[in-house]
Amino acid sequence: MSRPHDERFLSLYEMADRMRSLRERSHNEILSIKRVEVQPDSDHRGLLVNGVEPTHHAFSQLCTLASPGASPAGYFRDSGVPAEVIADCLNYNLRFGSKTEAAFLATGDELRAVTGPNYGRIWNADIVDMLIQRFGDGVSGDWRVPGEFGRRVEVDRQNTTLYASDRDMFVFLADEERRIEVPARRDGQPGSLARGFFVWNSEVGDKTLGAAFFLFDYVCSNRMVWGADQYTELRIRHTKGAPDRWLDETVPVLTEFAQSSAKPIRQAIEAAREKKLGDDLDQFLANRFGRRMVEPIKAVHLDEEGRPIETVWDATVAATAHARSIPNTDKRVEIERAAGELLKLAA
Repeated sequence: MSRPHDERFLSLYEMADRMRSLRERSHNEILSIKRVEVQPDSDHRGLLVNGVEPTHHAFSQLCTLASPGASPAGYFRDSGVPAEVIADCLNYNLRFGSKTEAAFLATGDELRAVTGPNYGRIWNADIVDMLIQRFGDGVSGDWRVPGEFGRRVEVDRQNTTLYASDRDMFVFLADEERRIEVPARRDGQPGSLARGFFVWNSEVGDKTLGAAFFLFDYVCSNRMVWGADQYTELRIRHTKGAPDRWLDETVPVLTEFAQSSAKPIRQAIEAAREKKLGDDLDQFLANRFGRRMVEPIKAVHLDEEGRPIETVWDATVAATAHARSIPNTDKRVEIERAAGELLKLAA
């Protein structure tokens, strides 16, 4: 939600135009470290690397390449050390460090990335093109930018879930029309779940390529997902074989999830609702969520459902409900992922 408007897109088509333009204007070159020269710029306030200005991210990568301990990027930025001194330090560490080659990605007069020579770059443009082939513009088909509280909205810069910059990309699409009906979803009353997925990537080494698949209740106006269930994640590091791996692994999984019938998911939920837990509920929860989570998970189910946890489905619902109260995103996702794994116990 902190993204500026120029990193928000109204459709996958608009995002693709930006990402393709960025790729077409980019040049990747593997250089010997001995051919890399860091110099102050004309104002002696910034630095140039082989004549081009590094982005904030590329400068951090360059410092890590030179020597992680001896070239701290944060210190160089905040200490007030003259640009000439920083350049001398980086040049010395590059010359006498252990690295011999690196890949430099530049767009025009801007250095966007400094990675290892075997970095397996997966272009953001390729990811977006793949999404367009399967889901169209991302705003008018079955799979589109999610609405607010289940109601379809006209996509604008504020409510979009299509984000991209010269550093990374993130897409969230959902199928909220063809919902999965679930008997006794909440407090004994029937309800339904929508399907959604995230896809993210960074062509400059900021993060892995990843995709996440899940069921959910709704998305609020702040673009937060509520009632996430069956959260499953797939990540691919940008190693040498990554460009082929994402085609072999990520694309088929995404396609199957988008095109599959709701029947297997419904069957998994029904099996979880019927599978009773043993007598030692506390140990069951502790083994999967940690002992400190046992009482909060039991309490939230008793409060929301009016009865104690009895089945695998109850435990899944309780864990995801408790996750909503956790402010730390990583911890919340960890609990949601563990809750999704519970359904496999009923298979």
